[in-house]
Amino acid sequence: PSTYAHLPLLPDAVAPGLLILFIGLNPGVETARTGHAYAHPTNLFWRLLHGSGITPVACAAREDREMPRRYALGFTNIVARPSRSGAELSRAEMDDGVADLHRKCARWRPEVACVVGKGIWESVCRVRARQRGRRPPGPADFRYGWQDGEDGRMGVVEDESAASEGGVGPWLGARVFVATSTSG
Repeated sequence: PSTYAHLPLLPDAVAPGLLILFIGLNPGVETARTGHAYAHPTNLFWRLLHGSGITPVACAAREDREMPRRYALGFTNIVARPSRSGAELSRAEMDDGVADLHRKCARWRPEVACVVGKGIWESVCRVRARQRGRRPPGPADFRYGWQDGEDGRMGVVEDESAASEGGVGPWLGARVFVATSTSG
């Protein structure tokens, strides 16, 4: 962690009324240096975003702060600190970020939480299993795409007293879609 301590943390790009909250692993070195999500030239995120039809025009990393207003798209990460690669993050560090992801989803209430990378979703599932006293899911349990059942949502708010400052009353949570990592 101290190797990249000189790099700034990447602020979330969020707002009420998001259609999609993209959840990344953590900022890479180039992303931290520029202060923009998915900024490394080999990262395919911005090309895939447009190619998928989510945005009507091609966008660039430097436009990430405008995305909540322009297209109701937001950005956050499971781990805040930058690193050169995800291999430099521990399972414990990733698992520690799960509760914060649920809080962000409960607060901002996006329609969809798009998890950009298998490892992020594995952390979410591992933490949920631990909380429920179950065995963590194995590789055969994983699948990309829409997640179903009780684990197919993030940020569920069960009663008004549990609602965060951004939401009012109970909420079913954001539907979860797990995509492959776009990192180069």
